[in-house]
Amino acid sequence: MPELPEVERGRRQAECTLVGRQIVRVAAADDRIVFNGVTPRKFAAALKGRNVVAAHRTGKQMWFELDQPPHPLLHFGMTGRFHIYKDGDPHPRFWKVVFTTDAGDCLCMTNMRRLGRIRLQDDPPNEPPISQLGADPLNDLPPASELVTQLARRRSPIKALLLNQSLFAGVGNWIADEVLYQAKIAPHRLASNLSPCEVGMLRKKLSAVIRKAVEVDADKHKFPRTWLFHHRWGKVRGAVTSRGEAIAHTTIGGRTTAWVPAVQK
Repeated sequence: MPELPEVERGRRQAECTLVGRQIVRVAAADDRIVFNGVTPRKFAAALKGRNVVAAHRTGKQMWFELDQPPHPLLHFGMTGRFHIYKDGDPHPRFWKVVFTTDAGDCLCMTNMRRLGRIRLQDDPPNEPPISQLGADPLNDLPPASELVTQLARRRSPIKALLLNQSLFAGVGNWIADEVLYQAKIAPHRLASNLSPCEVGMLRKKLSAVIRKAVEVDADKHKFPRTWLFHHRWGKVRGAVTSRGEAIAHTTIGGRTTAWVPAVQK
C-alpha cells in the first residue's frame, strides 16, 4: 500500500511532468467510485486548458495547484500509482485519469483495486480530508518537546498512534513497525508512558526512516539491509532480522504488527 514515500515519489513525477505546462486534454475513466464528489466528465472539463503551477503533498494526499480553482486532489489508496508516457501511446491497464500536457507528455493514474479517490476542490489544504490531517513527518514534524506534550495525553498503544493520520500524516504500517524497531520501543507501550528520551528517539527515527525512503525514491531494494522491512512480511514462523533477532507478530489497533521482543522494550 502506498505510504508517504511512495506518494512523494508520485508528487515528484507529477512535478517533472506537469508543473509549468498546460493541460491540453484530460481523459477520465467512467468510474463513479474513484471519482468522488464530481463526475468524470465534469472533472475532465474543469481542468482542460489549465496551467499547472505546483504539485503538493500532505501525508498520502496529493494535489496539483492550477492557475485558478478548482484543483485536482488525488489519493492512491492501496494500489494507485502514476505512469508517464507520450501522447498517442496506449493507456495502461486500470487507468483512471490521464493528464496530457502541451509538451505531449501524459501522466496517468492507475488504480487496480479502486480504493483511491480523485476529487476537485477550491482550496485543498483547508478542506477535508487534508484539513483533518496531522503533521507531515517529511515536511513539518513537530519538535521533540511538542511531541512529548502530545503523547503524554494519549493512553493508546504507540503503534496505533503512529497510524493515526490526525497526528502523523502519511505513516503506514511498515513505517510504524520500522520506526519502533529502530527506536527500540515495543509497539504495545502506551504513548503516555514513554519517557522524553524515548519520544526524542522516536522522532529521530521517524524522520530518518522517511527521509531515507524518500531519498531512494521509495525503491525497497535500496532500503538498508538492516531494516526490519525486509523480513517483516507474511507472519513467517521463525522469521529473523538481518542480525538474527526473532520477529514476533501481533495485532495492534486492528493492524498486523511485526516487532522484535529482544530489542523493543
